[in-house]
Amino acid sequence: MIASIQGTVQQKRKDALVVSVQGVGFLVYVSPEVISSSDIGKEIFLFTAFIFRQDYMALFGFRNEEELSYFDLLIGANGVGPKLALTILSTVNPDMIRRAVVGDDADLLSRVPGVGKKTAQKIILHLQGKVSDESGILSAKVAANAVDFEVVEALTALGYSLIQAQTAVQSIPKDTPDTVEDKIRAALQSFS
Repeated sequence: MIASIQGTVQQKRKDALVVSVQGVGFLVYVSPEVISSSDIGKEIFLFTAFIFRQDYMALFGFRNEEELSYFDLLIGANGVGPKLALTILSTVNPDMIRRAVVGDDADLLSRVPGVGKKTAQKIILHLQGKVSDESGILSAKVAANAVDFEVVEALTALGYSLIQAQTAVQSIPKDTPDTVEDKIRAALQSFS
């Protein structure tokens, strides 16, 4: 179907972009992060998933193939539609989803707006065996992100949203010592 789209951002909406490709405007549902980082009149490239059902047709866009593959996995879970899958990926990144699956941690996913405890458990069950160590990604990234995961947990315990906490963790300078305390301190500085 439509595997990717490249064009000019014509319009920004609350939950989507209108991408103009040779005079045709495509409505592409994307994460809030993609919307905020896109500029009207600028070129954009997105990997896409085209969802076609009897009463519904929509295009969903992602910055990279990993997000797209997780979107495809998530919509295969019972009770997860494309909009909820996009909300999940907008709230928790693929590394955190992997960690939740490996650690059987439904609580992490149940913090996503619209995902209850039962749906989170269904997602975990559905992804087990599908989120594997494809080319060594799982073991290396999960181990490397254990500290970051704890920092996100601490920031959400302090009252920050999951999105704010993840953004803060991603803004931590690379030369920050790899301890929870140092990373929390650096993340809190990013809020000021």
